[in-house]
Amino acid sequence: GTLNEILRRGLRYDYDLVVIGGGLGGLAAAKVCPALCFQAHGYTLSFSVFPELFKCDCLGGTCINVGCIAKKLMHQAALLGQAIQDSSNFGWEFNKQVSHNWTCMMEAVQLHIKAMNCSHHKQHLQDSRVTYLNALGELVAPHTVKTTDTKGAAMCHSAAVFIISTGESPRYLGIPGDREFCITSDDLFSLPHCPGHTLVVGASYMGLECAGFLAGLGLPVTVMVRSILLRGFDQKIAERIEEHMVNQRISFLRPFVLTKVEKIQEGSPGKLRVTALSSDGKETFEGEFNTVLLAIGREACTRNIGLDHVGVKYNPRTGKVLVDEEDRTNVGHIFAIGDVQKGRLDLTPVAVQAGRLLARRLYGRQRTKCDYINVPTMLFTSMEYGACGVSEERASQMYGEENIEVYHSNFWPLEWTVPGRDKYACYAKVICHIPDSERVVGVHVLGPNAGEIVQGFAVALRCGLTKEQLDSTIGIHPVCAEVLTDLTVTQRASGATVVKGTC
Repeated sequence: GTLNEILRRGLRYDYDLVVIGGGLGGLAAAKVCPALCFQAHGYTLSFSVFPELFKCDCLGGTCINVGCIAKKLMHQAALLGQAIQDSSNFGWEFNKQVSHNWTCMMEAVQLHIKAMNCSHHKQHLQDSRVTYLNALGELVAPHTVKTTDTKGAAMCHSAAVFIISTGESPRYLGIPGDREFCITSDDLFSLPHCPGHTLVVGASYMGLECAGFLAGLGLPVTVMVRSILLRGFDQKIAERIEEHMVNQRISFLRPFVLTKVEKIQEGSPGKLRVTALSSDGKETFEGEFNTVLLAIGREACTRNIGLDHVGVKYNPRTGKVLVDEEDRTNVGHIFAIGDVQKGRLDLTPVAVQAGRLLARRLYGRQRTKCDYINVPTMLFTSMEYGACGVSEERASQMYGEENIEVYHSNFWPLEWTVPGRDKYACYAKVICHIPDSERVVGVHVLGPNAGEIVQGFAVALRCGLTKEQLDSTIGIHPVCAEVLTDLTVTQRASGATVVKGTC
């Protein structure tokens, strides 16, 4: 009703909408809005963007610049190394010593990222009749934002509606030497030199993904864990991921908390001495590494955008903005989407979908809200993990352990049988709600191309897939996904995973 109220009062603003933030969620909303407004109201929608990295004029947020894109490309580099090792079993013969060139890989990754930045998104904004301002933004009044460009010039702009989509930045520990000598994933994805022996601090999905591809590139890696791996994800899957990473010669140091980092040798990468304390305070660890990578989470980039000036409520510890089911803050004309939202998934596709749907609700007379439950996601760990729906732990909390059934199986991808590696290390399970005709509420796959598999099943979950429908589906042979159509063993009946034949 915000736009109707503006029209009724006859208020005039410089812009109908201003999006603060250059991430993919804000870009999605901005690109959808102009067409909807033009068709419905005869307005031309404009867009102001204020990315944290505004000095380099980067669009696309974390995903394109320091996240998903670089991460998958480097994961692919590690997979190619494994493929070279497997190839001799398939008859490939070569005499040349195989080694990895970090600099060559990094140049190729950064070239691709710059191409996406320059040609793709900025061109799309122009095509969508969206005004792009490369400046930092601060809300100074309910309908006014002050922009400051790279030269320090300030201007004020008024708007009827604001969308906050500023994303997150890496968190630091606040210990001696962390900011001076440690790097984060943001730094790793543009690091000009090979990191060498690396200590990854934190067992978040980003930490384990980085550890996986670094080890896949032949580097020694240690992961320091405070408590559990992959908090918020299915813990039985997390245990299997840890087991596979150990088999990949990745070391785990747990439960320890980093307390100090010192530089003991200059160079690229140089050498660092770290000190850590066990969670119970009884043990101390000291070790030397070339690189210390902090992967202890991220915090919302909302501290300096003027939320207090306009009364928007947010979590003072994390900076996360409080929103309702329609992504609206406590201030009626200000919305928030993406990673800055409190209690929502920090995933790029979620932000993109939320941005599009918000634009359609604001200007397209639609009412569809973003589904934050049946969201497919994937971890690019060394053993890929794809999931959609709820974890086993969450299902037990929601429905009661007696009301869920878990069908599961190990499997061995056919392409892994010839080189004879990771025998029956892959795993699949579906979680069903028994009283609701065994409706499938969670699908989990641990194995190659897990994300490609789960993406298809995500549609089925949204349509109310049941175990009976899953069983009646004919699988494709021989592929990994067919295991999901033939799950007959339950945890309740077996008490342990039953090994099945190869796919």
